[in-house]
Amino acid sequence: MRLKIKFLPVLVAVPVAFTSCGIFRGGDRDTSPTTGWSYNDPENGGFEVVTGYEQATGPGLVFIEGGTFTMGRVEQDLTYDWNNVPRRVTVSSYYMDETEIRNVDYREYLYWISRVYVDYPQVYRNALPDTLVWRSPMAYNEPYVQYYFRHPSYNDYPVVGITWVQANDYCQWRTDRVNEMLLIEQGILNPNPNQINEDNFNTEAYLAGQYEGLVNQNLPSLDPNREERRVRLEDGILLPRYRLPTEAEWEYAAFALIGNTYEERLYERRIYPWDGHNVRNPRKKVRGQFMANFVRGKGDFMGLAGNLNDNASITAPVTSYWPNDYGLYCMAGNVNEWVEDVYRPASFQDFDPLNPFRGNVFQTLVRDEEGNLAEKDSLGRLRYREVTPEEVADRYNYQKADYRNYNDGDLQSRLVEGNEWVGLETAPRTDEMYVQEEGDFNSLISDRARVYKGGSWRDRAYWLSPGTRRFLDQESARADIGFRCAMTRVGSPGGF
Repeated sequence: MRLKIKFLPVLVAVPVAFTSCGIFRGGDRDTSPTTGWSYNDPENGGFEVVTGYEQATGPGLVFIEGGTFTMGRVEQDLTYDWNNVPRRVTVSSYYMDETEIRNVDYREYLYWISRVYVDYPQVYRNALPDTLVWRSPMAYNEPYVQYYFRHPSYNDYPVVGITWVQANDYCQWRTDRVNEMLLIEQGILNPNPNQINEDNFNTEAYLAGQYEGLVNQNLPSLDPNREERRVRLEDGILLPRYRLPTEAEWEYAAFALIGNTYEERLYERRIYPWDGHNVRNPRKKVRGQFMANFVRGKGDFMGLAGNLNDNASITAPVTSYWPNDYGLYCMAGNVNEWVEDVYRPASFQDFDPLNPFRGNVFQTLVRDEEGNLAEKDSLGRLRYREVTPEEVADRYNYQKADYRNYNDGDLQSRLVEGNEWVGLETAPRTDEMYVQEEGDFNSLISDRARVYKGGSWRDRAYWLSPGTRRFLDQESARADIGFRCAMTRVGSPGGF
């Protein structure tokens, strides 16, 4: 069953109250314990505080209660990469898509950007999936090149041929469309199907006052100096952004240990997203059926006619097979899935035990000389720039190679001496970390190498284990890699 957002009735124009997603103003007279002044009281200046708020579950998402688990390899290291040694970590609660992103979901995205960015056709072209990933020199896969993405028969199949960069762009678009609909459903904005170019709803631009839209009514203000105001982040109406899950989040959600523990005791460490050491279903009515879409053996993609073992020669609809204990489908097999992390073979040696993640590139909003936000770009988005190593060193007094790839193998010339960065002019960029001089060796491992996990329709059972990991350049795409989105859980980890 898909989870849907449930809203309280649409706001009405009353002078002191506004109700939305568990928000209540005006009638609440709680008092500040630090000043003694009342919250939400126009007579005291109208400082507004949302009380009793709990985050709603966004469209398509399933709540994943966080916890501790042993992250890393549970299978024999057949590749001898030694890149995923088990380690104990904790993952905070979050949300994840129930299924992989479907072809029809991605076509909705393409339709929107082709309709809105009329003066920027390159945006649409850059977002198109690479259907040529189906081609093989020794196989007749041309029907998939032509039909897989567009034909309605494949609507519910996972989208493939998507790069890591394209998947992130989709997440940003989805964030804005969901939040725009929230404002429409709450009666704040009117639907605007005529958004063109930079005049389109962007969550950050709206919060920064750089998008107006078709306003139906603003929120009633408790500030005695004004009657109404725009929605703010503090109101809790807008959801956090959709994004790719981190590697730790993806692996934790795939194992779904809530069905494999008793009173904080893990009675059997899983190899796959289900109990046991077998890839077949043990239940009486469906005994022997495969739990996932994968390759059983050389040249065997779906079994014999009349008794197909996984009923899929390539991918399968995203709700095929049985969900894991979190209710997530196809966390093993069908398609591999992009995660947010940069690949490093030694990630297990140097990690944060809480929400481990490799790939932080810190950014800040672009401002003018007076400190005001720069105007949004031609696509309607706020402008960001990457924080420089010098800025990070000045703020945090870091004593490591750099803020993005701590102990990643950069030259020693990037070390900090006191508060000064040495050798910045001659040191290589982090995306050239293994290139010292022309003619020296190169490596596929760089800041462009991104992790993907889960196994696929053309993988053996070994890769179905959530503990396995591989990597690919972030601008590359394949017929066996798709993605699903995640969202941060704000507030209590237990949900509601």
